[in-house]
Amino acid sequence: MSALGRSPAKMRLSTAINGPGHDGVIPKARMQPEAGPDVKVLVIGAGNINFGSDEGPWNHSQRIEQKLGNRLKVVGLVDPAIPRAQAVLDAKRLTFASSAYADTPIYRTVQEAISKLSASPPDLVLLGSPPAFRGTTDPSKGFNTEIQLAEGFPKAALFVEKPVSTGSVEEASKVAEYLEGKPNLVSVGYMLRYSAAVQKMKQILKENKLAVMMTSARYVMAYEHSAKVAWWTKSIDCGPIVEQATHFCDLSRYFAGEVDLSTVLAHSVEWYEKPGRLTKIPFDEDNLVPEDDRIPRFTSATWKYKSGAIGHLEHGVALQGTEFSTEITVFADGYQLKLIDPYNRPTLYVRRPGSDVEEVHHFNDDDPFLSEMSTFIDTAAKGTSEIPVLSSFADAVRTYELTWAIRWASEKTRTPK
Repeated sequence: MSALGRSPAKMRLSTAINGPGHDGVIPKARMQPEAGPDVKVLVIGAGNINFGSDEGPWNHSQRIEQKLGNRLKVVGLVDPAIPRAQAVLDAKRLTFASSAYADTPIYRTVQEAISKLSASPPDLVLLGSPPAFRGTTDPSKGFNTEIQLAEGFPKAALFVEKPVSTGSVEEASKVAEYLEGKPNLVSVGYMLRYSAAVQKMKQILKENKLAVMMTSARYVMAYEHSAKVAWWTKSIDCGPIVEQATHFCDLSRYFAGEVDLSTVLAHSVEWYEKPGRLTKIPFDEDNLVPEDDRIPRFTSATWKYKSGAIGHLEHGVALQGTEFSTEITVFADGYQLKLIDPYNRPTLYVRRPGSDVEEVHHFNDDDPFLSEMSTFIDTAAKGTSEIPVLSSFADAVRTYELTWAIRWASEKTRTPK
């Protein structure tokens, strides 16, 4: 690939950290797009993760526009829902980034895109199709998307959304093994690893040579406006631990290392139990989701890390309104690092030896999505960046494996209906 330039995303720390080298904390410099050759991008999926929604801050197209400016050329949009794809492109052509989408064709399948673009392949591919349509080695249904892309565009860098699949862990592991043997750079979208607050926590652990004793994560969603029936259906999106709590399972691993999966224990509150009878589900669950396919309302899990530390996760479908309640705490000898609301208004509370008073660090202008995309683009261009790509496909599969272990453990202990 021709050089894409380097313009790492800004850091939003309330306390100064000088430059890189602190477990990847991103410096507050070179935010504007730099001059250079066009960057050809193939986008797979016209849905919310690539083009945004009212439900959250995700919007990959917005970040690549911000990163690359007028160097961005979207050479294709792959989605079988042609009207939706056309509507997305029409909307983009009314924005400041219109030049990037002026000549963007729509393709129904990945194979169609490969055949049309083989003479002038993309530099980058954003793989944001639903996980049910990727993450497998089986070519029969065309869901071996990563393999198709690696074979069709052997020099392209691949950005893959999480979770890596909705299929078996074994199949996802085969895909990881396949990609490890290919030249393509692959980055998976666990953007919270790139959060300035998370990097500050990593810096504190590293500088003080701390061994993590325990991680404790809590993710309670506001469900009142979540009307996507597939999300509430275990056989489609696999349930909230696999689909949503995956970010906090991944952060837990990022801080404390690999999990001894044989130690995972979990319990759940099910839809048919009195505490699980939700009153504000925004569609007719009784008629649209079979009873055996309904998601748990609360899940609590514990495990041991291979290091000897312990981990804890709580996930709930319980709040109404729009604001989620999310936090993760890391404990080490003399230290408590507590990160509140990492998605919206991240605030880090640090208690250190010698004082009972917590330091408070605010991160008011951070965008981990942009930091993640900036790292991906810079690494694809030059093989290096201010920080390395923080989540490979193989690493993401280990997070996927943990989420499934938690789901299976909770199903083993649930109270029968």
